[in-house]
Amino acid sequence: MKVVSVVGNRPQFIKAAPLARALAPLCDHVLVHTGQHYDEELSAVFFDELGLQPPDHRIETGSGSHAQQTGSMLVGLEPVLASEQPDVVLVYGDTNSTLAGALVAVKSGYRIGHVESGLRSFDRAMPEEVNRVVTDVISDLRFCPSQVAVDNLMAEGITDGVHLVGDVMVDVAAQFGPLARRRSTILERLSIEPQAYALITVHRQSNTEAAALGALVEVLESIEGPLVFPLHPRTESALSRRGLLERVERAALVTPPLGYLDFTALLASARVCLTDSGGVQKEAYLQSVPCLTLRDSSEWVETIELGWNRLVAMDSAAVAKALAEIQTPAEHPPLYGDGHAADRIAELVAAPPR
Repeated sequence: MKVVSVVGNRPQFIKAAPLARALAPLCDHVLVHTGQHYDEELSAVFFDELGLQPPDHRIETGSGSHAQQTGSMLVGLEPVLASEQPDVVLVYGDTNSTLAGALVAVKSGYRIGHVESGLRSFDRAMPEEVNRVVTDVISDLRFCPSQVAVDNLMAEGITDGVHLVGDVMVDVAAQFGPLARRRSTILERLSIEPQAYALITVHRQSNTEAAALGALVEVLESIEGPLVFPLHPRTESALSRRGLLERVERAALVTPPLGYLDFTALLASARVCLTDSGGVQKEAYLQSVPCLTLRDSSEWVETIELGWNRLVAMDSAAVAKALAEIQTPAEHPPLYGDGHAADRIAELVAAPPR
């Protein structure tokens, strides 16, 4: 049996790592990198740290609009899948790589498995929401991280091939979280103390457009105490074009993008995390760190309902108010499984179709 995994960005490299290990004894696993994240800091470092096999195929997609990126991936993926003839194509999450992999697979007659199926922010203005909805509709195997995700699919009339397996990010956190705390020296290198700083990540297009950058800088300048800001290449480029990078560097301790071990160590010791990333919201929960999400909606609704996560607009007054009110909730249940999601997914992928 042959399984092809299509990955293209940081969260997908992380999610594919435990699955690659779980699939290894069961099938021939082929890894395809779309090139969506092509910077060294956002790509190669994750393969090295997580022990993920080097890509068997790489498509040089690069940057561009959503249409340009997705179109380039479609053209590049079609001959790769035609040459590999997989039994199942695995796609991960909600990016352009997810959508492109699913579209090429369904049009070529290959079965699709969607890892992290059923998530919904109910905001169709988010490109990621469109990607995940379309991918769920055309998938054959839908691997849900939570009961809420299962319920979302059921509400849309999708019940076939739906499996509650837990979240592979829990697998990764269980395996590599302790390693990150032991091996990473990021706090020493930055000369910061545990629980004495806030961590912020910003990369979404809606927050890096010219009209939104002023608000981002005002938010950074309003936060009291040490603030660490691993700067995504897209965000850095946008700030530089607007002449705002110097203000950001005065307001925050700016670092290059970080690998999984350094970022996890930094996140685990933060007093609070501010982010517009879907994956970082969940990582913050897994590390028991309160989170402020700089968006109007979230796909990780369970973390909001429990009080670990709060939606806050990109507004300095709103952020200051939320930071003043933030508390660490007493309850921290295992929302996303027991750390064996990859094993369950591998068994379902390797099973004969029914």
